[in-house]
Amino acid sequence: MITTPLQLFDTRARSLSPVTISDGDLLRIYSCGPTVYRDAHVGNLRTFLLADLIIRTLEYAGYKSILIQNITDVGHMSEDLHEDKLLAESALTKIDPFEIAREFEGRFHKDLALIGVRPAQRYPRASESITMMQDLIQELIASEHAYVGEDSSVYFDARSFASYGEISGNRLDSLQPGHRYEYTDDGAKRFHADWALWKSAGNRTEMVWDSPWGLGFPGWHIECSAMSLHYLDGVVDLHLGGIDLRFPHHENERAQSNSAAGREVVAQWVHGEHLLFEGRKMSKSAGNVLLVSEIIAKGLDPLSLRLAFLENRYRSQIDLTWDGLKAADSTIKRWRSKLADWGPSTSTAASEKIISECIAHLMNDLGSADVAIVLRKVERDETLSMGERAHIFREMEQIFALDLDRKMAAIELTDEQQHLLAERAEARSAKNYARSDELRDQLMALGVTVKDSASGQEFELLS
Repeated sequence: MITTPLQLFDTRARSLSPVTISDGDLLRIYSCGPTVYRDAHVGNLRTFLLADLIIRTLEYAGYKSILIQNITDVGHMSEDLHEDKLLAESALTKIDPFEIAREFEGRFHKDLALIGVRPAQRYPRASESITMMQDLIQELIASEHAYVGEDSSVYFDARSFASYGEISGNRLDSLQPGHRYEYTDDGAKRFHADWALWKSAGNRTEMVWDSPWGLGFPGWHIECSAMSLHYLDGVVDLHLGGIDLRFPHHENERAQSNSAAGREVVAQWVHGEHLLFEGRKMSKSAGNVLLVSEIIAKGLDPLSLRLAFLENRYRSQIDLTWDGLKAADSTIKRWRSKLADWGPSTSTAASEKIISECIAHLMNDLGSADVAIVLRKVERDETLSMGERAHIFREMEQIFALDLDRKMAAIELTDEQQHLLAERAEARSAKNYARSDELRDQLMALGVTVKDSASGQEFELLS
C-alpha cells in the first residue's frame, strides 16, 4: 500500500484522510455516472470534474489511476412517478428508450470534453451488465443478505447489514417507509427499509430481462456494486459522487458490496456539494437547469465553467451566476493573452517555490480556490520575470486544464476604435483622466472594454 500526499474529506470517517493506493500501483476510483435520459446539467458536471481534478493532481505528483464510471440506462426510478426514468422519457417523446440513452450518453461525453475532463478508462452500461448484476444478486441470496419475495422480486435484507448508516447517519430504526427512490407499494418486503435488487417485470414490457426469478429489471443500486467489484477487482480506493447520493444510493451500495465481499470494499467515500444557479437549486420544475450548450450560446468559452468550479472548494455549496461565468471567461482570455506575451517558461528557485505552494494547496483537500488566488497574484507580480510567471502558469495548467496556450484570435478593430484607443492612451499619458474616462465610455458604446494596468491599457471586444 502507498499513502499519497493528497488528503480528502472522507464522508464516512467525517474527517480528512490521506488517499491510499491499495496495490501500490494504480489508484482505483469509482465515480457514479449519469442517468442518460436527458443532458447532464452543470451541477452534474461539477461532480464529474471532481474525479478529473483528483487524477490530474495525483498524476502531477507521479501517481497513476484507473477510473470506472457507470452509465445508468436502466433501473433508475423516477422519484415522483416510480417509473424508470428512461421509460418515462420514452413515453413522453415516443422514442425508443435505448435510442434516447445512446443520444444523451454521446452528449455527456462531448460536454465532458468541452470542460476539459479526460475520459474514464471504462464506461460500463447498466443495460449491458445484467448478467454481472444477476450473479451478484445470487451471491447475496446465497449468503442470506437477500431474499426472493412473494412477488418474484429480490430484496436486500437491510437488517442483515449491521453497520448500515455509517455514510449518511441514517439508521434503520429511524427510517420512515417510502424514502426516496424505493418502491413504496411492495407488500412482499420483510422490512420497510429493504430495497429491490431485482424487480419483477409485472406489466412492464420494455427494458426487461430474463432471470432466475423471472422476467424483470435491476434496481438502481445494484449496478454500482456489481461494476465496481468487477472492474476494480473487489477494491475501491476512492468512491466519488454528488452529496445527494449519500443516501440511499451509497448507503445501499456499501451494504451490498460489503455483504458480498465480506469486508469493507471502499477505502474512502468523497462527495461533491450541491450547486445553486442564480440563487436557487437547479431543477426542471424551476426552469433554471443550465447546460454547457447554453454557456456556449452566450458566447462564453465552456472552460469558463471549469474555472468557476475550480475557484471554489469541491465540498462547498456555490451559487453559480451568469456574471460569475462572464468573469471567468474574461479571466481565461486574459491569462491566454498574458501567457502569449510572457513567452517561454523559465524555472527558478522563486517560481518553483510558488509551484510547491500551489501543489500544497491542492494536496490539502483539493484547494484549487487557493491556487486560483495565487495565480492572480502571480499575474500581477512584476518582481517575477515574465518567464517565471509563464512557468508557474504552465505547470498549474497541467491540473487546471484551461487551454491557456491556445493561440488567441487576432482582434480586428475599426479605424474609429483604433483612433479612440490611441487618443485615450495619450490622455492617460498626459494624466487627463476626465478625458480618458470619456473616451472609455465611447469605446464601450462601440463594443470595446478597456482596463488599465501597470503595463498600459488593455482592451477586449465584447461578444
